[in-house]
Amino acid sequence: MSIVGVVEVLRGKPRNPVGPDGRMALSDHFRELRARLIRSALVLVVLFCVAIAFYSQLLEVVQHPYNEARSALANHNPPIKTEPVINGAAGGILLQFKLCGIVALIGAAPYWLYQIWAFILPGLHPNEKKYSRMFAAVAGPLFLGGVALGYYVLPKGLTVLISFVPHGVTSLVDFGGYFSFEMRMLLIFGISMEIPLFVVLLNFAGVISGRALAKHRPWIIIGTMVFAAVATPSTDPFSMLMLAVPMLILFGISEVIARVSDKMRGRGSHRTDQWADDEISPI
Repeated sequence: MSIVGVVEVLRGKPRNPVGPDGRMALSDHFRELRARLIRSALVLVVLFCVAIAFYSQLLEVVQHPYNEARSALANHNPPIKTEPVINGAAGGILLQFKLCGIVALIGAAPYWLYQIWAFILPGLHPNEKKYSRMFAAVAGPLFLGGVALGYYVLPKGLTVLISFVPHGVTSLVDFGGYFSFEMRMLLIFGISMEIPLFVVLLNFAGVISGRALAKHRPWIIIGTMVFAAVATPSTDPFSMLMLAVPMLILFGISEVIARVSDKMRGRGSHRTDQWADDEISPI
């Protein structure tokens, strides 16, 4: 590929943007996708190098929940000893690459998510574009809020898990396994906060009504508690409740939004799918 071609790829400029019929050729779609992937990869590489420069600070952030649990276990009666360990000669550098890679992936998320959205945006209908913008505006803060909640809950979950170690036995925690456990728990908390948002989007799309949500509210509560019990890696009741309660609050808010949306759109007064099987509709 020539230098001019490389510049065009990085700029995402197709050679023949629109054909005679007003549509972009398939080769131009692939060229645009390649350009967006290359730009996203370059951003990831840059952020990975930045993360390596701040590795010590990032490691302290990762260690904080474990250190909090360690301090709580030291004041336990009787005290419980726990030490972090790294297995293998290459364990340290693998941990560094893994940590910096995940930080770079998370830090670049706004950019590569925008690249994905910008690639598929031209093929969406006007309503779908509106819903995608709303989802992008709300999903990010909800996910970050869930991650922050998981980071707050993690020390208490670790304290409960390590407290089962018998008296006189030192718990050696593999730091690589701990890091994977921490990332998994934060990811679960972040994604779980998105579920009520999907409920609202389904309501806006006309798939589910606020009346149906109210009808199945007891099952939603039970399902949320079961999901929280299964999803939380720490398996302790405190972590389960800290995940289930915010989800139930968000589900309640989504039901209110769905009811308001149904009322504004005139749903429920002239549609048979809003009524129970044994209930007489006004039709």
